[in-house]
Amino acid sequence: MASTKRKRVSKKLKSAWRKHANVADVEDFLEEKRSEERLGELTTVPDEALFRIDSQVSKDIPVLRNRKKLAAAKELKCFSALRPYTNVPDPVTKRNRVRTKEERQSVFVRNKKSAKTSKLVKQTGKPLSKKKEPKRGEFNTNLWEEGNVNNPSTDEWVDSNTVKHNSNEVRKTRQSNKHKSPAIELPHPGMSYNPSYEDHQDLLRQVAEKEEKLIKEEEHLHRVTRGMFSKVTEEQRDQNWLLDMSQGLANTKSPQEEEEDESDEQDGVTNRSVKNNKKTLKQRRKKKEHLEAEKLRRQLKLQKKKITDIHNLKKIMNNIATVETKQTIRNKITQKKKEEKKKKTKTLSATKFEEPDLEFNLGREIAGNLRDLKTEGNLLNDRFKSMQKRNILAPTKRQTFKKPKVKKFTKATHKEGDWKKSVAKCFKD
Repeated sequence: MASTKRKRVSKKLKSAWRKHANVADVEDFLEEKRSEERLGELTTVPDEALFRIDSQVSKDIPVLRNRKKLAAAKELKCFSALRPYTNVPDPVTKRNRVRTKEERQSVFVRNKKSAKTSKLVKQTGKPLSKKKEPKRGEFNTNLWEEGNVNNPSTDEWVDSNTVKHNSNEVRKTRQSNKHKSPAIELPHPGMSYNPSYEDHQDLLRQVAEKEEKLIKEEEHLHRVTRGMFSKVTEEQRDQNWLLDMSQGLANTKSPQEEEEDESDEQDGVTNRSVKNNKKTLKQRRKKKEHLEAEKLRRQLKLQKKKITDIHNLKKIMNNIATVETKQTIRNKITQKKKEEKKKKTKTLSATKFEEPDLEFNLGREIAGNLRDLKTEGNLLNDRFKSMQKRNILAPTKRQTFKKPKVKKFTKATHKEGDWKKSVAKCFKD
């Protein structure tokens, strides 16, 4: 193999020297030296640190449980990143460090504090207990102990929403709100394929009561809307419209009413208002005496009422006890209503939830066996309504889309007379 001719380039500049100089062997040598410094040179490491002579052969093979215990006792591999990965000693033996708060204090402040503490010890006769505050960089306390758990309600750095979320009452309420109604409700026993006579009659009674209620609502709506207006003929309708439109256009007052209006106008002209004269000193004094007497009368009335209340203290206490008892009963009823309201279906959308109709079969439709039974209802619809009742899905209406009507028309070029003319023209040509 012919040797390639060495390429000679100028190495005048530093950039050219870096580009064309081959220093790979020097870098490999230095990297090997650095690794020996970090891990230690094999020629200097004794054999005891590298090898272990096992003179006894262990016949007992540890079971899986013991092997797991031994593996758990070993140090985790993730902690190896915290250990120094070098054997090179620190070249700077004495390094600067941040002094503590006590070390940074001057001698005068330290002497002043010691004198103050000795004075307090002489006055009280008891040694002062120092606060066990950890020094900077020391972590001697376990943050997860029961005594060290911070209370969020007393911590000033905790938000009010966090305190409310972690409070016991809210947590209990949140847990009590779960599973308010069963996912699958038991059906009425009258819906069975072979029900008893009493259960079937009870189911029919409930269905009849629901239908009667709907009929009453429809009759009420008809009575308060269409039933309020009576039918009239066209002539009477026109006459009523004419009377309504002619109100206020003509003077329909009687002669007596006109005479009364004229007399009122004359009285208004003659009886002119007269200015009140200024009050005299006697009138002012009388008014002042009257106000003082009224004030004294009110004070006497208040004093008399206080004395009467003292005599009626027993009656007042009985009334207060009665009011408190009524208030307690009212609070219990309100609390009971709130608990019942929690179990009811909430309003999640503009559409109100409607209870599904009861599924029933008439007496002649009950076959007594599943093969000849006439099925009622739909399982998917039942599950869908159950989710709406349990506030999982929002109630909705069935959406119906009407196909728009397409307007059809005949173009001017496609009319019957036009195409005949065009065909005749073609034959002529």
